Amino acid sequence: MVDVSAKPTLFREARARGEIRLQEATLKLIQSQTIAKGNVLASARLAGILAAKKTGELIPLCHPLPIESIVLECRADRARSAIGVEARVRVDAKTGVEMEALTAVAVACLTIYDMTKAMDRGMTIGRIRLMRKTGGKSGPWERKSRTD
Repeated sequence: MVDVSAKPTLFREARARGEIRLQEATLKLIQSQTIAKGNVLASARLAGILAAKKTGELIPLCHPLPIESIVLECRADRARSAIGVEARVRVDAKTGVEMEALTAVAVACLTIYDMTKAMDRGMTIGRIRLMRKTGGKSGPWERKSRTD
């Protein structure tokens, strides 16, 4: 584990995105909340938040952090037959929350897959990437293309 004891405690934020592509019929069932397992998007949101809080337990050598805010949104995109997932994580700590934001997105997408796999096994999860981060020695970073 990297020694961060000499680093200052700073406000840090990370934003990550990803998506799950699925059949149009599956997306309609999710939006109409007629999936047998329950409200898919609400479940995905909670799963992503819980995953962010447990990132230090899931990823070897990742510092456990006192997360202060997690916002996770799932948005249906009918034109692309996809659900976009975005997580924003904030903390006052000695290290950043990029891994927490990325983990939140990944687990939210996996939850959507799990809850709808009975009707659509061909779903694909992808494009999980860091969009922005602030705080720390390296300073702010932002992905140049907002559509990337």
